[in-house]
Amino acid sequence: MTETKNFIEQIIDEDLKTGKYGGRVHTRFPPEPNGYLHIGHAKSICLNFGLAEKYNGVCNLRFDDTNPIKEDTSYTKAIQEDIKWLGYDWADRLYYASDYFEQMYEYAVQLVQAGKAYVCSLSEKEIREYRGTVKEPGKPSPYRNRSVEENLELLEKMKNGEFEDGQHTLRAKIDMASANMKMRDPLIYRIRNAKHHRTGDKWHIYPMYDFAHCLEDSIENITHSLCSIEFENNRPLYDWFLDQLSIYHPQQIEFARLNMTYTVMSKRKLLKLIEEGYVSGWDDPRLPTIRGLRRRGYTPSSIREFSNIIGVAKSDSTVDYALLEHVIRKELNKTAMRVMGVLKPLKVIIDNYPEGEEEYLEAVNNPEDPEYGTRQVPFSKELYIEQDDFMEDPPPKFYRLAPGCEVRLRYAYFLKCNSVEKDEDGKITALHCTYDPATKGGSAPDGRKVKATLHWVSAKHAIDAEVRLYDNLFTKENPENSKDGRSFEHFINENSLQILKNCKLEPSLQEVKPETRVQFERLGYFCADRFDHSSNNLVFNRIVTLRDTWKKIQKRLAKQNKKK
Repeated sequence: MTETKNFIEQIIDEDLKTGKYGGRVHTRFPPEPNGYLHIGHAKSICLNFGLAEKYNGVCNLRFDDTNPIKEDTSYTKAIQEDIKWLGYDWADRLYYASDYFEQMYEYAVQLVQAGKAYVCSLSEKEIREYRGTVKEPGKPSPYRNRSVEENLELLEKMKNGEFEDGQHTLRAKIDMASANMKMRDPLIYRIRNAKHHRTGDKWHIYPMYDFAHCLEDSIENITHSLCSIEFENNRPLYDWFLDQLSIYHPQQIEFARLNMTYTVMSKRKLLKLIEEGYVSGWDDPRLPTIRGLRRRGYTPSSIREFSNIIGVAKSDSTVDYALLEHVIRKELNKTAMRVMGVLKPLKVIIDNYPEGEEEYLEAVNNPEDPEYGTRQVPFSKELYIEQDDFMEDPPPKFYRLAPGCEVRLRYAYFLKCNSVEKDEDGKITALHCTYDPATKGGSAPDGRKVKATLHWVSAKHAIDAEVRLYDNLFTKENPENSKDGRSFEHFINENSLQILKNCKLEPSLQEVKPETRVQFERLGYFCADRFDHSSNNLVFNRIVTLRDTWKKIQKRLAKQNKKK
């Protein structure tokens, strides 16, 4: 079967065929150390490191630390940890834009000497006004024709910290009438009298992204510089700087960024959610951050597989969050141990079970893989079942437990409800039932059938746990696109987190380690919390339910395509 390659792989194949870059493939992942990574960054990580692996090349990790006001070493550490958790390694190729500040400055001086850059004294507001509009050309800055000598002198003073923030900028001298707004004398350097997390107080000017980006790629001998599609209009400027400086020239290639339903990807908006208390922090399991997904229970392999499935395209599109859920569900179905846990317990008293007796029943750990084997689960006179699995006055086709009805207990016996206990408020507190000893293992010798199988936990042996049920953070599929102008916060899902404190689990879960993933039978896949879980304080996060909505979405799309 012929492999279908994406457009970036096709470009690389052609470059290798023609001998461009000497047959090398050298990529890079260049995050800004001003926040935590999200799943959109994960797509870029998988793409850049994945292409390097596929073509026997290398991939650099480079921090684009050109804005000291927003950056911090805590972010660099977290980003490195996230990338390694995803399964990638940059070996000895860890770089920072700040490694090249001296060289970048020399390149800026070279542009000034060539008459290709000048110091502009317009304010930020004035620069915007002079730039013009999409329909109207910009106006030249009144400082555009300063002499080379004056520009060099002012630039030196800017570097030495002799001016206030915003007093001057260094701009490229290109074309104020260009149809591409990015080419209308863009900024190269701005004054920032701020302490840098690596270089301290040494620098008072810092390069703009468009200037630094291409130079970093050139210095590191990158071959294919992969960027998200919003940088497509920046590519002529990328090329212009490298051509004017006559230095090694990588190729910038743009691909579609990742957008997902029921979430936001903007760092600014994610930070707002945190600062205004909608979520607990960058690792809140409801966020699309890598740290949040990890804490919720997603695996590195599931995120890599998700990135592989969505592929690489040239135009933006929105991926349904249900696809990500489908991927982790498919993986955990094969790898997660099945256990029993009751989230909203209702006590069951088996009146005809011998007082003080207990027994151990064999339970299958994972029916998808016989090598997982079996375990012994305790059974006794008093059990817990889910409150939702019982109704005193059930509607038609309610096949779970009700007075006079019989059900199967998973791995155990047939059970029949005879009566209920209630408190003074009329709330059901316990069920009185009988079991059929002849149905051990879940089948009746006389051939009678039951329509429901319930999970349960022995009350005598149950261990207590806190379980956190997570749902979509937003009620709207695209919270950033409201026809009536409402902001994305308006669509926060108030029920996105439900904390259950009195859950009962089977004793096999007592010693599981943080980040252990299991399936609670009939309830979904859960993960022992990365930070809060311990053998003395069991805390489980629901990763995803058992219901695969992605399959339903696929069927719906297939029907729509048939109609077309």
